[in-house]
Amino acid sequence: MMTVEEAITGRRSIRAFLPEPVPRELVERILIAAGRAPSGSNTQPWRVRVLMGKVLEEVVAEIKAHHDSGQQGHWEYAYYPRNWREPYLARRRACGFGLYNAAGIARGDTVAMHEQHGRNFVFFGAPVGMIFTIDRDMEIGAWLDYGMFLQSIMILARQFGLETCSQAAFATRHAILERQLAIPPEQMVVCGMALGYADPGAAVNGFVTERMALEEFVTFVDHVKKE
Repeated sequence: MMTVEEAITGRRSIRAFLPEPVPRELVERILIAAGRAPSGSNTQPWRVRVLMGKVLEEVVAEIKAHHDSGQQGHWEYAYYPRNWREPYLARRRACGFGLYNAAGIARGDTVAMHEQHGRNFVFFGAPVGMIFTIDRDMEIGAWLDYGMFLQSIMILARQFGLETCSQAAFATRHAILERQLAIPPEQMVVCGMALGYADPGAAVNGFVTERMALEEFVTFVDHVKKE
């Protein structure tokens, strides 16, 4: 069994899955354990809708068709900066170019890029898709808690040979999801997540993003300035 360190450092966003089904009992086990993630005052702000089988197929068919028709989605919250700047812009571009290169898509091939983006909306072929929502009246602290819950799912999945891809793209199709899944108006779609067994033969799964060196984001404070 892999260590926690191995589970974290080996995790990547998988964008091609095998059709092999994942037992419901295993999905439940992962979610129960992930539910132990910390949250302020134990509020546990997460809500999860798990899609499998025919239901999954029906949900993604409409959303994928919406994308294929050229219709744009709509964000209810600002996931990305409104004004991109360095170093974030360079990292974003490196991620995008690296992903398309791994998928064999040439720069400027907007048709292929559109098709690749559309694979988001079929959960990249995963047999399990999850849609996460949060109550609209929760504040930013609850969103921080939500991130810890999502990370817990992604790490726990690797213990059982499963992989994931967290997908903010689903938040842009919230209106369709709200109708399909009877999501009440007091809840907001946070994101989706694909869960399944990675396709080892898919070149796109070989893409790994670069990470900052420790000294770029950590400061060890060895003294306090005094007046």
